[in-house]
Amino acid sequence: MRFRHPDGTTVHLSYCTNVHPAETLDGVLAQLRDHCEPVRKRLGRDRLGIGLWLAKDAAHALINDPAALRGLRAELDRRGLEVVTLNGFPYEGFGAEEVKYRVYKPDWTAPERLAHTTDLARLLAALLPDDVTEGTISTLPLAWRTPFADTAAEAAHTALATLSARLDALEELTGKSIRIGLEPEPGCTVETTADAIRPLTAIGSRRIGICIDTCHLATSFEDPGTALAALDAAGVTIPKAQLSAALHAQEPHLPEVRAALAAFAEPRFLHQTRTRTAAGLRGTDDLDEALAGETLPDGAPWRAHFHVPLHAPPAPPLASTLPVLQDALTQLVGGTGPRTRHLEVETYTWQALPSELRPRNRTQLADGIAAELTLARDLLTDLGLKELP
Repeated sequence: MRFRHPDGTTVHLSYCTNVHPAETLDGVLAQLRDHCEPVRKRLGRDRLGIGLWLAKDAAHALINDPAALRGLRAELDRRGLEVVTLNGFPYEGFGAEEVKYRVYKPDWTAPERLAHTTDLARLLAALLPDDVTEGTISTLPLAWRTPFADTAAEAAHTALATLSARLDALEELTGKSIRIGLEPEPGCTVETTADAIRPLTAIGSRRIGICIDTCHLATSFEDPGTALAALDAAGVTIPKAQLSAALHAQEPHLPEVRAALAAFAEPRFLHQTRTRTAAGLRGTDDLDEALAGETLPDGAPWRAHFHVPLHAPPAPPLASTLPVLQDALTQLVGGTGPRTRHLEVETYTWQALPSELRPRNRTQLADGIAAELTLARDLLTDLGLKELP
């Protein structure tokens, strides 16, 4: 979906396909048929943006077969879909029964991460619509926090600098500008937007910036205005933002609140949980750890890294951090000019929701994704952006 900002800039809205597990090219093509096109039709749109997730095997197949790449581009066109952004965070196995810490491997110290992201950039340059010259890729924020010594940081920074040079060469060759956004996430080396400033200024590349995920922002109790002002002051760009909402518990000391939270503790993904104390932010790596014993203080609200559907916050006594998303979106595109032009709805946890909240079939999932995109569209038009055909 495309929108015209009051300054004349085009802002793109998509939804991320990592919600549909697929490791192979055949799986990606099935996604377009079974999920993406039905969502587009529910929205009554001739064109729908998708934030494509290409796992290692799918990307490898496309890089090594130009005909397959042309076929994917043709299939996107045929189904009324367009791609201006890729989710390059998960490398493989995102549809596995247990993902947890595996999603952070390989990290930016490993040559496989550089090679994969280089491949993604080449593929995105070929998949961009003819009238679009800029693409974006979100990626993991260097690494999980442990272990990450100075030598590891140096290796990661070197890899990103190498990637930047490759992106320069790619633009010279294709005329397409591809930018990368490190995506701060609780528990990672770069956990907050503030953590991103030092490595990104050290790398000093116009190609490498930050991808703001509003669920992660909220989970770390970051204020959007303060965070964005600090990024502006440091000269850190925002190639992309992901629109998502975290799980919020106002009174985690109450038994009924803990019982409600326990329904969201599940074995597939990590749900890092945070609270603010007088001594600063405290947290656990997963929600079940927070609920066990007295690991996490419960005298103040908790927030958990669980991407809950934007249009359907959990029932009381829980809530979502949709207000943080709204505030962040206002800061991002509600001013005189957009701070980012690529927005992506990223609720990948539909099948991890408590059983009574999960979609039962493809139809219900498509309905839910369409409802999220409708909410995001309404937020954008309320900010003065105009939806384009």
